[in-house]
Amino acid sequence: MPIGEPFVQLIEVDSTNNYATRQVQAHLADHGATWFAHTQNAGKGQRGKTWISQPGENIVLSCVINPKPLTASNLFILSAAVALACHDFYCKYALEETKIKWPNDIYWKDRKAGGILIENLFRGKEWTFAIVGIGLNINQVTFPPYLTNPVSLRQITGKTFDACSMGQELCVYLENRWQQVLKGDTTGILQDYHSKLYKLNETITLKIKNADFTATLIGVNDTGELLINDDKTALLHGEVEWII
Repeated sequence: MPIGEPFVQLIEVDSTNNYATRQVQAHLADHGATWFAHTQNAGKGQRGKTWISQPGENIVLSCVINPKPLTASNLFILSAAVALACHDFYCKYALEETKIKWPNDIYWKDRKAGGILIENLFRGKEWTFAIVGIGLNINQVTFPPYLTNPVSLRQITGKTFDACSMGQELCVYLENRWQQVLKGDTTGILQDYHSKLYKLNETITLKIKNADFTATLIGVNDTGELLINDDKTALLHGEVEWII
């Protein structure tokens, strides 16, 4: 089935990723199944953070992906394809200021418009499913004060959107990029991802353990490691934190 079929609306849920995972584990869902939450009260973000979204204002959804023909060595290809789909969708409305902040946040100018959390399910060494969680700011205009740089499409465009319909439209972009994966066009995906990188060839501040340092962002390699400075230093997501 294409991504987004079926497209199920949930009035309230703890986390769409948790819900999708439970459905897969109970053999009640397969590739393409997508759940859109109007209210998510325990949303999950990267590095164990929570994802905050006002009820009914934004895209909050999770979809099930059967990763074949990819293998566990291709985890980044899926991540890049999903990030590109979100970029493609958001760029339609927010235009060319939209970028992908490594590894898969969606930025407009210097402000965060959305994030992606992919949780992978394995049976032994076999990569059986990926649960792709996506949060994109659509209509929200007030945010908690500890979120320093959020932005929404309403703030960018001055327009109000139907968040659920926008979620369904996003699934079309996800399916388009997934078809690119199925055709084996990993080179095209990586080239597109690289061209959309936030702060490419600019100086950024990173942190490893408790030490901050500056570096020039050169790009990302085929396995998703961040390349800095002389293109010979590769950093894994998880061992390094992007500060500025």
